[in-house]
Amino acid sequence: MENRNFIGVDIGGTTVKLAFITYNGDILSKWEIPTNKEGNGSSIVEDIAASIKSKQEELNFSHDQFIGIGVGAPGFVDVGEGFIYSAVNIGWENYHLTTALTEETGYDAWLENDANLAALGENWKGAGGQANHLIAVTLGTGVGGGIIGNGQLLHGANGTVAEIGHMTAKTENGRACNCGKTGCLETVASATAIVRSAYDAIEAGEKTTLQEILRQNETISARDVFQEAAKGDQASQSILDEVIHYLGIAIANLAIAINPTRIVIGGGVSQAGDQLLNPLRKVFDQNALKRTSQAAEFVIASLGNDAGVLGAAYLAKQKSGK
Repeated sequence: MENRNFIGVDIGGTTVKLAFITYNGDILSKWEIPTNKEGNGSSIVEDIAASIKSKQEELNFSHDQFIGIGVGAPGFVDVGEGFIYSAVNIGWENYHLTTALTEETGYDAWLENDANLAALGENWKGAGGQANHLIAVTLGTGVGGGIIGNGQLLHGANGTVAEIGHMTAKTENGRACNCGKTGCLETVASATAIVRSAYDAIEAGEKTTLQEILRQNETISARDVFQEAAKGDQASQSILDEVIHYLGIAIANLAIAINPTRIVIGGGVSQAGDQLLNPLRKVFDQNALKRTSQAAEFVIASLGNDAGVLGAAYLAKQKSGK
């Protein structure tokens, strides 16, 4: 095996995804370990290093068959310094992640925000198709994103480019967001928001089949809302109409600023496919400039959970210069 491989690491609040990836973007092996958040995540880097070493031994890979590590983490990061200002759902504050990783593994390491890495991964090996101008939107527990302009991932003045979930969607009577603002896009268009709206509809006494779903399962998911809407449940459809309205306007405004050729929609909510994409495109077209709209193709992300580790490997490939 050639000696130009990379290690991709995608740190999440529940699991850490890891992969050995070739120079050309083929996954040699992928696995995950639990994210140990005890002690404000003090053992996470040690766990990652031990897991990498164990997997290399298991697969008979030598240390020098890998060039370096790309790593993604949630929260606000300084990519130049490899520094995490705050990753609330892990417990890190003012943490020099890449220095710690290098000390534990012996590899050079490069850091990026996890949503940005998903955009890089999709653009390298997935639905982005190596576009020079791309907006990636991740609809999951929250709403994240990444923007590529002139072939480069954008970071801005202090690393907060594409915090799409915290664009203001509702200027009045908006829900509180964990960022401290109210009415953020995340509070109306995430999987969490969809579920919250479903419970609100039931509590308001609306006639809806979601009530039966709740009785049977003792919980409601965003998937349930999409499925019930497809069956004709009006309350479910109204929830999705609101989601698509605010999301479509937000993406249209972003597109007017960025002028992308491709808009990639990922995350768990994107599994709804055309049920989401077709009405979203309609709202987008109504609110974007005609020339902006003509240039932009909407696609569903194709890499799933592999986007982050592939983006991490691509980051390491770019930064190592090898």
